[in-house]
Amino acid sequence: MSEVVYFELAEDALPLELPLMACPVPAGFPSPADGYSDQTLDLHRYLFERPASTFLAQVTGDSMLGAGINPDDFIVVNRAITPVDGHIVVAVVEGEHTVKRLRQENGRMWLEAANERYPALELPDDYRVEIWGVVTHVIHPFMKKKTPVAAWANQPRKWSPS
Repeated sequence: MSEVVYFELAEDALPLELPLMACPVPAGFPSPADGYSDQTLDLHRYLFERPASTFLAQVTGDSMLGAGINPDDFIVVNRAITPVDGHIVVAVVEGEHTVKRLRQENGRMWLEAANERYPALELPDDYRVEIWGVVTHVIHPFMKKKTPVAAWANQPRKWSPS
């Protein structure tokens, strides 16, 4: 299973507003752009819709590559969302944290990797499992930095189910 390390946001990190381009940026053919705008996007409001129930976690392992979640990426996890079939979730299975896609059908439940090298994990009734939260966003760099990405956050802490 993957280890998941959770971070609390530093109090002085809120809010974080960045300039927002006035026009969308197409991923297809280039189009004329309006240039810059005086609009801003508050990343905290965008990423943390429910701040009291939302956390950042850093992912290890490659079981979710097919879902766009890479090793060392940060995921935004919201505990207030009720998980349903198809959601990517953070689950605690037999005391181990993992990030997988939740699957439910005909009374059966299993966790599915997004990498063919990893089999699905069926969750029989006798398993100790808790769906800890739903992944709402993933943050990953295209260029690695020399300093840790989470230098602005408090010291990492491992979360343990209570």
